Amino acid sequence: MDFFPIFLDINSKRCLVVGGGPVAERKTAALLNSGAAVILVAPELTPNLTTWRDAGQLSHVERHFDEGDLTESHLVIAATSDSEVNRNIAELANAQRIPVNVVDQPKLCSFIVPSVIDRSPVVAAISTGGASPVLARLIRARLESLIPAGYGRLAEFCGRFRERVKETFSEPKDRRLFWDNVLQGGVAERIFSGHADEADQLLEKALTEAKLSEPTGEVYLVGAGPGDPDLLTFRALRLMQQADVVVFDRLVAEPILEMTRQDAERIYVGKERSNHAMRQEEINKLLARLAKEGKRVVRLKGGDPFIFGRGGEEIDTLAEEGIPFQVVPGITAAAGCASYAGTPHP
Repeated sequence: MDFFPIFLDINSKRCLVVGGGPVAERKTAALLNSGAAVILVAPELTPNLTTWRDAGQLSHVERHFDEGDLTESHLVIAATSDSEVNRNIAELANAQRIPVNVVDQPKLCSFIVPSVIDRSPVVAAISTGGASPVLARLIRARLESLIPAGYGRLAEFCGRFRERVKETFSEPKDRRLFWDNVLQGGVAERIFSGHADEADQLLEKALTEAKLSEPTGEVYLVGAGPGDPDLLTFRALRLMQQADVVVFDRLVAEPILEMTRQDAERIYVGKERSNHAMRQEEINKLLARLAKEGKRVVRLKGGDPFIFGRGGEEIDTLAEEGIPFQVVPGITAAAGCASYAGTPHP
């Protein structure tokens, strides 16, 4: 990543915007929506900025930028039409270690402003690292339809019960499993449909009846395909993102691994000629052991699990041990590469 994604708490904090045109207006609107105390430095303002100033939503210094304007600022946005002024602001802010964004000049920025999907308290940010803001907006537009407004209500609902769930389930993995069931079941559906009282009753019942038995894990044998994340199935992606442990081969591409849960344990079991990180028999036993510990394990294989993948040996062991498993086929690498090359194949 070229930029480290981060969310800043700027509520009631002094944030400086230099410029009074349409671009400064857009950036100011975003800061105000985050509760910032905006100080605007510019000789002239757009009509909207003037309205916000007159309504007391921001402070306006009616002149050109001065170095003293940076004093006690937590964040700076340079949005003037003068590139030299913008560069000077960036140099001064960087010297004082104040986060600074220079509009449309990513090389001068210590942070960039992403396209945002706001379902507060759920917020999703999309960035192209300054390479193409238009593309970021197009991606945001596609995601808008996939993240309905109900997710904000669902997050607030979960927040109300968070401490109760912690008291009921002492182990993190048990809490995670509980919330997985809640967020993909009837409770969430009732929140989405506006029946919050019914959702409360269902969750109260689930907590009251919660009785922890011996944890039962599961193994997912997932075909990672020829290396292109776009060729993963929706089911494969869902299972990859809920697994506690990722057991992967040498042929699994790094972009595929990056789509697994960030806090999941990763275990490499790749094989090369005369150099096996782990023998097949050991892999079989490893999958069974991890599942018996109550963990959800994704076994990632390049291509398809059963085409040169020895997936059959692994599910034989799991079946013998009575461990539940799922198999998610993938595009075999041979077929995928042939298709990319434009070569017909049976």
